[in-house]
Amino acid sequence: MSSADYTQELSVIEGKPGFRELDDLFTKPLDEKPNKKFYIALSISGSLMSLLLFGFALTIYYGIGVWGNNNPVGWAFDIVNFVFWVGIGHAGTLISAILFLFRQKWRTGIARFAEGMTIFAVMTAGLFPLLHVGRPWLAGYLFPYPNQHSMWVNFTSPLLWDVFAVSTYFTVSLIFWYVGLIPDFATLRERTTSKIKHVIYSVFSLGWRFSNRHWQHYEMVYLILAGFATPLVLSVHTIVSFDFAVSIIPGWHTTIFPPYFVAGAVFSGFAMVQNVLIFVRKIFNYEHIITLDTLDKMNKIMMVTGSMVGYAYAMEFFIAWYSGVQAESFAFLNRALGPYAWAYWIMVACNVITPQLFWFKKVRRSIPIMFVVAVFVNVGMWFERFVIIVTSLSRDYLPSSWAYYTPTLVDGMILLGSFGFFFTWILLFTKGLPVVSIAEVKAVVDGAQPSHKAHK
Repeated sequence: MSSADYTQELSVIEGKPGFRELDDLFTKPLDEKPNKKFYIALSISGSLMSLLLFGFALTIYYGIGVWGNNNPVGWAFDIVNFVFWVGIGHAGTLISAILFLFRQKWRTGIARFAEGMTIFAVMTAGLFPLLHVGRPWLAGYLFPYPNQHSMWVNFTSPLLWDVFAVSTYFTVSLIFWYVGLIPDFATLRERTTSKIKHVIYSVFSLGWRFSNRHWQHYEMVYLILAGFATPLVLSVHTIVSFDFAVSIIPGWHTTIFPPYFVAGAVFSGFAMVQNVLIFVRKIFNYEHIITLDTLDKMNKIMMVTGSMVGYAYAMEFFIAWYSGVQAESFAFLNRALGPYAWAYWIMVACNVITPQLFWFKKVRRSIPIMFVVAVFVNVGMWFERFVIIVTSLSRDYLPSSWAYYTPTLVDGMILLGSFGFFFTWILLFTKGLPVVSIAEVKAVVDGAQPSHKAHK
């Protein structure tokens, strides 16, 4: 490979910024005081989060009877939101771990932010199972630890598998995120003039001195954690799908759920990351760091995973017909033509039809259009979870127990509040930590790597 080719391969950052220029760019949001726009955004997200807190307070005081859940729809908005937010958290680990293992350098500008979104999405998702149990103060019994009551968990329950899968995923993602922050904490430590910040950054940088030995240990640990995190992308949502697949409810008892759920999780996760990054690159002037090429590649991944989801939708109907089970065939016809047909066709339009616009390069590289498409994807993926859960439960084997589920005001408050909770953490993240990995971006700018003349 020639020197020119090698330099071109590394040029994933537009322009030729120097190391000092990059330091100034990434630390500027942390040094400046928040402006009015930030406080307005924080007040909006905080107001939405207050709806979540109020909805939680009503639920704990009166019980989950304030929700629209009924018999037979015992799972509704709570589990819909849980599966949705766990799916949002998948893109961060995919971008950080899997693309890192494949040495995809275009991930450098978005990896840190995607990792942060993973943490906040899993935190948001964890709220719903805690509340769904009805007595969240007893949630400690979900973990197998010796206690005076001699109560042990049911290890054969897929709901318990969720506890292990999600908690493991959160722990590994948090450690992975923190390890990537260590060199940046050291950079912030060297630049800050505040004594308090200097102490904080010194503690979290763990004595980092930019030595060759530190870099070698860092790269080894980061590689090991990436290897740990990669199978979690597949395992977490696979186990979430087992909540449904191991049951005998029509429409759930199918082996297609694990790959179908994983593809859908990556699909919705990339859509959410893309939506938020569009604002980040504009607000912090990161257009040359989070480039159009990076967004273009994200849109291609969304197009591929969206096609996989559409294929799964078609296969569900084929499997139901091929099985010869009347209840299965009815379950899927009921989704498309029954009382919840409006939700099903919103799901199909948003998840199957809309992403096909990304076949066109002009659409993939148009900020307004790609933003709208990603919003539709997030809407469609939420409705996908709604359709899977509610339509199958509302009409099962016994027509005498059929019922129509209608969400209540408290359900809506908690749903909107979950977005407020998520975006409040995102806003605090943008002012507390660098949203782009300083060390990783420096490693891929022109001149960061040694180049050699081509041998003739």
